[in-house]
This record gives sequence, structure tokens and C-alpha cells, in this order.
Amino acid sequence: MSGIHEIDVKSIDGEIQPLARYAGKHLLIVNVASRCGFTPQYAGLEKLWREYRERGLVVLGFPCDQFGHQEPGDEAEIRNFCSLNYAVSFPLFAKIEVNGRNTHPLYRRLKKAAPGLLHTEAIKWNFTKFLVAPDGTVLKRYAPATAPSAIAADIEQRLGPI
Repeated sequence: MSGIHEIDVKSIDGEIQPLARYAGKHLLIVNVASRCGFTPQYAGLEKLWREYRERGLVVLGFPCDQFGHQEPGDEAEIRNFCSLNYAVSFPLFAKIEVNGRNTHPLYRRLKKAAPGLLHTEAIKWNFTKFLVAPDGTVLKRYAPATAPSAIAADIEQRLGPI
């Protein structure tokens, strides 16, 4: 399976960005939402970003409104919410779909490379997380209930010693 670096995404500010800009970095890719029971995970994701970014981790947040209409706002509202409530400084992107006919190509690739429970590809809820290697290979999928702090050991192992 090829990596994800040839896929383009749209930033929360509307700019098209190739994921190739993150080649050579470990990525933690998360579908996020502002009105979800897991929304407090933004704090943990920000902590991971701040703790490991100098060692090569980039957290990428992709807002999605496919689960219980928990991300109803537009990109400006999402950016403001994340900034004001969780001081999010990791990259956020335009709202996407992670399931169905209009699934974003990134999520098609992530789900195929790392199926979920019982080998189902569908994303079950907000805050599903994918750890991606520097070459774009999808390494692991984490359930929405998996706290960002619980992923730290996997990140440490991948990034190696300080």
C-alpha cells in the first residue's frame, strides 16, 4: 500500500496543501469535533504536539460533522473554538467526510491501511486516531476512547531516544 504523501488537503484557512510537506515526520491524524464527549481530547492532542513536535511528530486535526452533528460550525468557528477553549496550535484542516460516498481520499487510504475492530474500515466516531510513519505508511489505528496520553508510549518508541 502506498503512503499518504501524494494526497492534497485543504487547511482550515482554505489553502490547498500537499501532505508531502509532512514527509519525514510522524503524523497523528485525528477526525475531530467541537461538541463531542471526546472533545476534551483536544487538550491531550495539543500536549502531544507540544511535547513531541521538536522530535518529529505532527498532529493533524480534520473536523468532521458526520457523527451526531457534533461539528456544525464553519471553519472560522472551528478554529476560534479550538483556539479559545484548548489553545490548539497544531494544524487544523477544512471539514471533511470520513465515511460514505464523499469520503476524503486521505481517509479512504487510512481506513484501508488500518481497519478497525473486526476489520471494518468505517470510522465509528469522532477522535479516531491514526499514527503514520515518516514515509507515509499507516502504522496503527486508535479508537475514539483512546486518550492521547495512552498513545504517548507508541510515539516515544517510534521517535526513539532524545
